Amino acid sequence: MIKNWFGGICISLTLAGNVMAEPTYTQLSFEDLNGWAADDHQAALDVFLSTCRDMRAIEWDVLCAFLETNPDPRRFFEKFFTPVLIEDGNSMLFTGYFEPELPGSRIRGDAYRYPIYAVPDDLVPGEPYLTRRQIDEDRPLAGRDLELAWLTDPVDLFFLQVQGSGRIRLPDGGMMRVGYGGKNGRDYSSVGMALVDRGIYEPHQVSAAVIRNWVRQNREEGRALLWENESYVFFREVSEVPPELGPLGAMNRSITQGRSIAVDPAFVTLGSPVWIEKGGTEPMNRLMVAQDTGSAIKGAQRADIFFGTGEEAGREAGTIKDDGRMIVLMPAPIAHRIMVAQR
Repeated sequence: MIKNWFGGICISLTLAGNVMAEPTYTQLSFEDLNGWAADDHQAALDVFLSTCRDMRAIEWDVLCAFLETNPDPRRFFEKFFTPVLIEDGNSMLFTGYFEPELPGSRIRGDAYRYPIYAVPDDLVPGEPYLTRRQIDEDRPLAGRDLELAWLTDPVDLFFLQVQGSGRIRLPDGGMMRVGYGGKNGRDYSSVGMALVDRGIYEPHQVSAAVIRNWVRQNREEGRALLWENESYVFFREVSEVPPELGPLGAMNRSITQGRSIAVDPAFVTLGSPVWIEKGGTEPMNRLMVAQDTGSAIKGAQRADIFFGTGEEAGREAGTIKDDGRMIVLMPAPIAHRIMVAQR
């Protein structure tokens, strides 16, 4: 999905100014994983299977081939994987994200004035392109047949971009789905952090709902606030993804509610099983699969949990700003090489 709003807010508030140390690797046993025996390993294995064949290394190929024998799921993970704790000097931070569902139209109208743009043909991946302000204020993309759909609210558009995917409820009752297509090569910055820097809110008060309300109540200042995040996401239509499946993640496969997480691929190989031990008011010990990324998800101990689609999922995701730890399950040969190299 390449996102996210709660993740983006939290990582900026927590890690701003921090410098990541060289990662360290600590080999653990499955007995060290709190709650491991009680988890639903079959549910995790089903999610792992959805992206296993997309991984590009011989060690993963061997594991994926073995899955055709329908092994016992818990024994499979314990036999072929080694739990490894990766740390970079920063504390663990779990946040949540979801797939929004928004009113919109394929045709511009009185209520539908804010375009969702496809990727411009002159955008070069990784190179700076037009800023958010330039796109919104000067409208250089208008008239280039890039409008996939139109929304009713500029704040909805902003958060759709930070989430990176969504479902659009059309006037005729139909549904359109959009997924991440590309971005403008500009750095992400937290508008929540900007409100804290101005003394308007304390860090613990910042949430997506708070930002929405402040922008709507302060129209001109709110518009300028959103422009402070120069990062701008472009989309592609992915309505072919069945409605019962989750949105497409960074591996171009549907992600799964409560079993998929977004991670920093500089530390965690996409597709890897990851054991999480989340604290907070609703602790969670669960085997997840790293199937997504996000511009605000940076660091070895940083993860965003996918909570599903719609308003209720958004409310759940919005409550997650928790500590804990996460442990990557690496194929045993890869873990062994890393441990030897670290000595």
